[in-house]
Amino acid sequence: MRRIIAWSLKANRAVIAIAVALVAFGAVQMQNAKTETLPEFDPPRVVVQTDALGLSAEEVEQLVTVPIEQDLLDGLPWLDTIRSRSVPGLSYIEMVFDQGTPMYRARQVVQERISQAAGLPNVSRPPQMLQPQASQSRTAMIALSSKTLTPIQIGVLARFTIRPRLLAVSGVSNVAIWGQRERQLQVLVDPARLREKQVSIEQVVSSTGNALWVSPLTFLEASTPGTGGFIDTANQRLGIQHNLPVIEPKDLATIAIDDTVGVPLTLGDVATVVEDHQPLIGDAVVGNDGQFLIVVEKLPNADTATVAHEIEQVLTTLRPGLVGLDLDSTIFRPTDYLNRSTSHLLRSLVAGTLLVAVGLVLLLLRWKKALVALASLLVSFAAATTALHLLGFTFNVVVVAG
Repeated sequence: MRRIIAWSLKANRAVIAIAVALVAFGAVQMQNAKTETLPEFDPPRVVVQTDALGLSAEEVEQLVTVPIEQDLLDGLPWLDTIRSRSVPGLSYIEMVFDQGTPMYRARQVVQERISQAAGLPNVSRPPQMLQPQASQSRTAMIALSSKTLTPIQIGVLARFTIRPRLLAVSGVSNVAIWGQRERQLQVLVDPARLREKQVSIEQVVSSTGNALWVSPLTFLEASTPGTGGFIDTANQRLGIQHNLPVIEPKDLATIAIDDTVGVPLTLGDVATVVEDHQPLIGDAVVGNDGQFLIVVEKLPNADTATVAHEIEQVLTTLRPGLVGLDLDSTIFRPTDYLNRSTSHLLRSLVAGTLLVAVGLVLLLLRWKKALVALASLLVSFAAATTALHLLGFTFNVVVVAG
């Protein structure tokens, strides 16, 4: 320590130059530092979700959730807590691992287990492991409304145009659409007409599902479409692809019902075929007109300000092509709070520095000593913030308070 002090006194100009360079470098680096409201306080968490279209909550619990939870996921290494929820058509299993477990290890052991799900009953899609999310994951909320488009048309734009572009933003983990209305061709059966025509509901379900190219019902033949055959010519082999004529409700109504006795029957003879959306489990209400809410969630340690800025750029690019659709991204923006907090913090630091300078002058009664003490505080602060930034830490309330 004495040697360092002695060298510093001899090379005082070099020390001053290094201190000025460090403060300048820290000021430049702080402009690009990652910011967040609070640190990542959640332990490692992995979520497995399974779609089981057409099953009730009780059937999902018995046929999907319990077998996956007890037969595959229970007893994982480093597992602390496992929780599950079963709702109509969906199984949700959440696993919380011991604090300090690397996220990639937790996801690896879960992926190894769910890869064995082929032995489960064929009543659902394969279980999917969701992307990891930050403890404060919600980065933006976007309300969709229109006076000219129907809810189903808005749902089509949200799912196939807006959501894929938002998922392509670096740092985005998930994009959830609240109030999503999927376009569907629905067969509304009439029990009286079924009895009159002597047709069972199973016949209607199988005839409707197998009339489509691919059916989401895993127990139907159309859930695993096979080849349409091929034709060999003198020069090449041409594959056969069947173009199904089912586009509108009237097209589906003309499909023949399987295994009928006597006069051939169509779906239109025993049911009403309409275009509508799926039954809503939840919905979104924004203001007076908005029925859609897009929630954008980010990955752990992703910079909130950078992700929000890129989201705004994507929305600006999409707006000219979304004629008749209004996008309101001011519903929820954490970056506004972060910007205000940063501005308040800078003003507080300037005021605090001035007060410290005045206090040092009054205490030491010599401006040179006060200047040295104040410079040491600034250099220490610049060194600490620069080191944290270079190590990849995110600046938040706890870091600034420390």
